[in-house]
Parts: sequence; structure tokens; C-alpha cells
Amino acid sequence: QVQLVESGGGLVQPGGSLRLSCKASGNISIIHVMNWYRQAPGKQRELVAGIMRVGSTVYPDSMKGRFTISRDNAKNTTYLQMNNLTPEDTAIYYCHAAIQTLDWRSAAENYWGQGTQVTVSS
Repeated sequence: QVQLVESGGGLVQPGGSLRLSCKASGNISIIHVMNWYRQAPGKQRELVAGIMRVGSTVYPDSMKGRFTISRDNAKNTTYLQMNNLTPEDTAIYYCHAAIQTLDWRSAAENYWGQGTQVTVSS
């Protein structure tokens, strides 16, 4: 079994910063890609940032500039640094990863965390 656990969410004032963490644990062999998504009330889930095992990153145009994704392969952890937050960034932030388990008979699978709430409000 594999688990993803996010942390670091909370309430922050406009213009503030937060750093989210997502740690993967369990029967892990290789974590290929790690992504952050978010879902605001009444909206579809959207990609915030992604990072490959070798460190290459991808950001949708709307997310460039204020969000920075990183990862520590030794800790099976990815981070999302969020700066200059606005109320429009209020959402549940989810961690996603494509993981190959130690069972090499199975292909890599997608795993999701439970989400962490980020609220930007004065």
C-alpha cells in the first residue's frame, strides 16, 4: 500500500506565503512524477505544478511566477512554495504521484492524498 499525506495548509492573509508538503510512504520503488492540484468550491480540479524525478518542472501559465514545486527524492516528499497569495488561491490542495511499487508485476499507478485546505482571507 502507498499513502500520500499532505501538510502545511491553513489560513493566511492576502499577500502571504505558505509551504505545502506531501510525503509518500509505503511499498514504494520509484516515484515518477509528483504533482500538486487544487480544487476550489464549485470549480474543477486544476493542475498547479508538476515535477519529474529528475527535477524538471511544469507549470500551467496561470500558475507561473508565484508557485514553486520541488522534491526530495531521498524523503519521497514534494513541496509547494506559494507566495503572494490571493483569495482566488483558496482551495483544497491535493498531492498526486505516479508510483511504481516494489511489486514489479504491476505497472505504475496513480495515488492521491487526502488534500489540505488553504484559505486566503483577511
